[in-house]
Amino acid sequence: MLTRRQLIKTGAVGAVALVAAAYLAGPAEERAVSAAARLGFLTDHDIPIVRAIAPSLIGLAPGGVNPSLDELVAGVDKAILALSLAVQQEVRELFDLLQNRWLRRWLAGVRSPWAEVRPDEAAAFLARWQNGGFVLLRTGYQALHGLINAAWYGNPKSWAGIGYRQPARVMEVLP
Repeated sequence: MLTRRQLIKTGAVGAVALVAAAYLAGPAEERAVSAAARLGFLTDHDIPIVRAIAPSLIGLAPGGVNPSLDELVAGVDKAILALSLAVQQEVRELFDLLQNRWLRRWLAGVRSPWAEVRPDEAAAFLARWQNGGFVLLRTGYQALHGLINAAWYGNPKSWAGIGYRQPARVMEVLP
């Protein structure tokens, strides 16, 4: 039979374990990449995620002037802000999941902090999620893929590399 003293000791050990788990499960202290302009949705911890996975998703447009990664991050931020609040909340949960060092390691398979992820490591992560057995992982991949592609192809600097020419009537209307 469990005595009162054993119950108190077990409770104290459990409380210490929970505090330690909460501390270890918090976002890793990564080098925050400062954005040139204040962003509306992405945080300083989200920016390294976008910068790490974007090159693997879009590659480089041959022979054209490419948007910089900072422009791409700003475009992803703008694309997220155009989504409904419910979808923005889901995107926030996705970025929070990827920021957590334990989930990043065990669910995404990325051992390094996002600011230090190699292109082959990012490509392997994206391939695992794209072809994963869980619908939730495939949905996360599709969300990241859609946001980064919207930012890439929405930037006029990428148009020359893909051979896209905006119709003259539209160009006259644009600022």
